[in-house]
Amino acid sequence: MIRRYGDPLKSGQVYRHRPGVYAILPLNGRLLVTFQAEPKPEVQFPGGGIDPGENPVQALHREVFEETGWHIAAPRRLGAYRRYAYMPEYDMWAEKVCHIFTARPVRRHGPPSEPGHTALWLTVEEALAELANDGERAFLIGL
Repeated sequence: MIRRYGDPLKSGQVYRHRPGVYAILPLNGRLLVTFQAEPKPEVQFPGGGIDPGENPVQALHREVFEETGWHIAAPRRLGAYRRYAYMPEYDMWAEKVCHIFTARPVRRHGPPSEPGHTALWLTVEEALAELANDGERAFLIGL
């Protein structure tokens, strides 16, 4: 059974299945995370939805690069969790299945290409305090 975090299901609400990939990116005692300004300001693991025709590892590489400007190596899947949420940027209610990977940041190529994102380096303790999502915090604690 997959663990669930976040808001409870809303009775009668239709949710669209939305698989995604998210990365824990440690390097030299810190973690590479992203600050997303919109739709609400929050610190998160870099990642996002898997596009049609894309496999999870391809999506992970693309999402990390878009949100941090970094390329990664040696991705390894840790597990997954589920959360139900409204996604205002898509105007939809989603059943998000969040696949969590760990990988090594290997090269910065510039700033994030996705608007409204800023790459940050935080200690594990700082990340635990700043991450907006209980599911992400649970995976970080489990490392």
